[in-house]
Amino acid sequence: IRLQCYEGLDESKALYEWEYGKQLLYTQVLREKIGELIGPGHDLRESARLLAEQEDVFFSERFLVERPILQAVRAEQPVVLLIDEIDRADEEFEAFLLEFLSDYQVSIPEIGTIKATSAPIVVLTSNRSRELSEALKRRCLHLQLDYPDAEMEQEIVRLKAPGIDGRLAAELVRTVQGIRELELRKAPSIGETLDWAQALVVLGAPRLSPEVIEETLSVLVKYERDAERVIERLRSGDGGLGDSLAGPSAGGEASATGGDHSHGGHSHAAAAGHRH
Repeated sequence: IRLQCYEGLDESKALYEWEYGKQLLYTQVLREKIGELIGPGHDLRESARLLAEQEDVFFSERFLVERPILQAVRAEQPVVLLIDEIDRADEEFEAFLLEFLSDYQVSIPEIGTIKATSAPIVVLTSNRSRELSEALKRRCLHLQLDYPDAEMEQEIVRLKAPGIDGRLAAELVRTVQGIRELELRKAPSIGETLDWAQALVVLGAPRLSPEVIEETLSVLVKYERDAERVIERLRSGDGGLGDSLAGPSAGGEASATGGDHSHGGHSHAAAAGHRH
C-alpha cells in the first residue's frame, strides 16, 4: 500500500473520508421516514435532538471510504505501507502520524479508535527537503540510502531498459556517476538514469558521444545552471566526464554528492518498526 505525500495532504486523503454522495442518496430515499420521525408537532430544538439520535445511521462504516493508512490498519494480514516523501507533507500531517506510528491505531471521531489486528510494516522515505520533527524521528529506525555502485546501476539499467546495448549502458552509467560528482542543485537519480537510457534506445544512439550527451541532457539534468555546468565540464576536457567517456567499458564506483534526490538517489529512508 502506498501513500504519496504532498503539500496540503490531510486526513481525508491519507486516512478516511465520508462518502457524501451516498449519504445524500440515503437521505433522499429516507426522507419520508425522517419526516415521520420528526413529526409536525415538534419545535426546532426537539426536531434537532431527534435527528441527532440518528447520526450513527449516516456516520457508520457503511459510508466510510478507506484511504491508505486505514487500509493498512484494517488489513487482516500484515501489509507493507510506504509513506513516500514524507518531507513534502506539512508538519501538521507529521503530528497526525504520531498516534499511528506509536500504537498502530487511528481515531475517527464518529466511530472511535480502530487498532490494527496485525501491525503493518511502515516505511517512510524522505529527500531531506526539510527537517522532520524529533517526535517523528523517535518513532523510526533510520537508514541512509546512497547511490548504487556502477555495477549495480548497470544491472538496473539492463533490467529496466532491456533494449540498450551493453557498451552504451556502461558508458551511460559512468557518465551519470561522473555528473553526480559535480556540485549540482539536483544530481540525477536512478529514475532519471533510466529515463535517459530509454530515450537513447528510442533515438537509436549507438554510443554516448559528447554531441549526444548535449542533445539529450535535459532528460537527465533538470536545472539550466546544472546543465551549463555539465556541458562546461564536458567541453573542458580536464577530466571527470571526459574520462568517463574515454575510459574502459567496466565502470568503477563513484561517490555521490548533491542536493535534493529522489527514488534511488541519496534518499533518506526511515522504517517504522516496533514501538520503542
